[in-house]
Amino acid sequence: MSSSDPKPGTKPGQWPPAPESAAMPPSSWAKKTGFRPKFSGETTAATDSGQLSLPVRARQQDTQPDLEAGHQARLRPPPVSAVTNGETDKDKKEKPTPPTTTPPPPQPPPGSVSVPPVKDQPVKRRRDSDGVVARSNGPDVANGSGDQVRRPGRIEETVEVLPQSMDDDLVARNLHMKYGLRDTPGLVPIGFYGLQHYLSMLGSLILVPLVIVPAMGGSHEDIASVVSTVLFVCGITTLLHTSFGSRLPLIQGPSFVFLAPALAIINSPEFQGLNGNNNFKHIMRELQGAVIIGSAFQAVLGYSGLMSLILRLVNPVVVAPTIAAVGLSFYSYGFPLVGKCLEIGVVQILLVIIFALYLRKISVLSHRIFLIYAVPLSLAITWAAPFLLTETGAYTYKGCDPNVPVSNVVSSHCRKFMTRMKYCRVDTSHALSSAPWFRFPYPLQWGVPIFSWKMAFVMCVVSIIASVDSVGSYHASSLLVASRPPTRGVVSRAIGLEGFTSVLAGLWGTGTGSTTLTENVHTIAVTKMGSRRVVELGACVLVIFSLVGKVGGFLASIPQVMVASLLCFMWAMFTALGLSNLRYSEAGSSRNIIIVGLALFFSLSVPAYFQQYGISPNSNLSVPSYYQPYIVSSHGPFKSQYKGLNYVMNTLLSMNMVVAFIIAVILDNTVPGSKQERGVYVWSDSETATREPALAKDYELPFRVGRFFRWVKWVGI
Repeated sequence: MSSSDPKPGTKPGQWPPAPESAAMPPSSWAKKTGFRPKFSGETTAATDSGQLSLPVRARQQDTQPDLEAGHQARLRPPPVSAVTNGETDKDKKEKPTPPTTTPPPPQPPPGSVSVPPVKDQPVKRRRDSDGVVARSNGPDVANGSGDQVRRPGRIEETVEVLPQSMDDDLVARNLHMKYGLRDTPGLVPIGFYGLQHYLSMLGSLILVPLVIVPAMGGSHEDIASVVSTVLFVCGITTLLHTSFGSRLPLIQGPSFVFLAPALAIINSPEFQGLNGNNNFKHIMRELQGAVIIGSAFQAVLGYSGLMSLILRLVNPVVVAPTIAAVGLSFYSYGFPLVGKCLEIGVVQILLVIIFALYLRKISVLSHRIFLIYAVPLSLAITWAAPFLLTETGAYTYKGCDPNVPVSNVVSSHCRKFMTRMKYCRVDTSHALSSAPWFRFPYPLQWGVPIFSWKMAFVMCVVSIIASVDSVGSYHASSLLVASRPPTRGVVSRAIGLEGFTSVLAGLWGTGTGSTTLTENVHTIAVTKMGSRRVVELGACVLVIFSLVGKVGGFLASIPQVMVASLLCFMWAMFTALGLSNLRYSEAGSSRNIIIVGLALFFSLSVPAYFQQYGISPNSNLSVPSYYQPYIVSSHGPFKSQYKGLNYVMNTLLSMNMVVAFIIAVILDNTVPGSKQERGVYVWSDSETATREPALAKDYELPFRVGRFFRWVKWVGI
């Protein structure tokens, strides 16, 4: 038998021929070789149905010999192999040939494809259009490129994940980021990138006050004042966080996590009898008291070291459904309000989608302006169109005044068009004309805070959710910009400072607490700017803008329909960013799929039961339909002789993020699963910090403040 004839027992056309020894089952092979997949679904090939899958082999610390006929044994990392019916080429045992003999290379049988041997090549990395680093194990054996080998009948899969090992992470970050954490660009790049960073976060900074202030009955002037206060507090808290917190380039602001409890407090039954400006100031003082106590609890949680214990319960499987539930919970506010003026709201949504998705790869002067400025650009274009329509009289109806409340309109003709005039015209808001040119936000500007234990308890629970949100942001951003993830002490220190800065937000009266904006991680990845100096300069500019009252008035004059349209996009992105935390775990694990699925489903279903309980279909509620889910405290199913307890239980269990957090924490920490499967966040330890100067420089406190934390080990490096 010639060397070109296949061995007995092989399938026709199979090349190279299988060794005579029987192949081990995938499970035994995995145990013997130490195969550790990044996704559990990569090892579960559907052998019964004959499907083919391409696994991704985890990075091996040790090397394995690669023995080929006619060559000396060499050491190199194992290449990516294809699985066929549960077996791989590397699964089959190979016997080394003596190095002294060089037999002629075997020829493939007729009808088969000849594949030349692959020479050793260094591991190459490439970046796609979005900056994701892909890995290639040498050139294509067919065409000499760095792409994967394409064989007929095989399913190829490209998995894009953040680097899992520290060495891979350093290489990927150097290729991906323009400036690292401690880099200091020139004055012009700092100014340009700082403005760019905050413009891309414009929606997250101003949309929350544009929602809660009208719900409290505030006037256009009140909206402008609160927006200016939010800009001022965001600048101050961001400077504090980049200096004395985690020291990562993360912007602090009014997170959507605080929006649901704020709306629940605003729509409490005891506030329904108040009217006008008294309603706004009284509710704002109640919110201030609740935020101050809840934030103080968060500060104690961080600086006492208790956050280090909670970190053991918080994993990507917990963070993902919790944050995703925050975005999904506001579906009743989004499009129902957009429908008040479809020609404006739908155009706004379409523009931001087109800019962020279809035009994201278009670069102008090496900057992807459409992806980075999707929200500001779509806002400017959409705002200009209804302005022209308003000036040309498209929304002007004979004898009708848009400034007259609907309840005072007598004419049936005007009543018919009142909705279009209120929501489609852009001149109904007088925030810009009524705002002063200069205004300095000061503490207790709305009065002395009012402290209520039931509302404060709700905010304490929400502060834990906000801490969970921040933990995920710390880990994701550190993989992009820092040398290593922070230590548990740095995370505790950052959570403690977030609680302190939220206390400042409560004293100034922003209506919500201050926490790390999750969208900031996406902005860092898109802009490739990880320098904390850029964020600090932008924070200083934000403080200066907050002192100009007309800036707050201009932002407060955004039509409500456009606000709802932008929120549809922002909440959708917030949901996706929450679910993206699953990339640190085995996303294909049936354990994780069931936990995340149960947490998400019950986070929508259980609050719906509480929100709808006791409401008759024909009931005439005084609040708009999109605020009805937040009046549950007056009619919820939890009823006892203690009214305060009823308020707390009905309010908490009507919040989607609280239900998702409770279910995810219980299931993830009681259902058995390995650390790799659960995706436990990897934090640096103190020994690594003392051994690596780069890690210490990334997170050490300035001005020798870190000396104090030498005696407080649980909040230091």
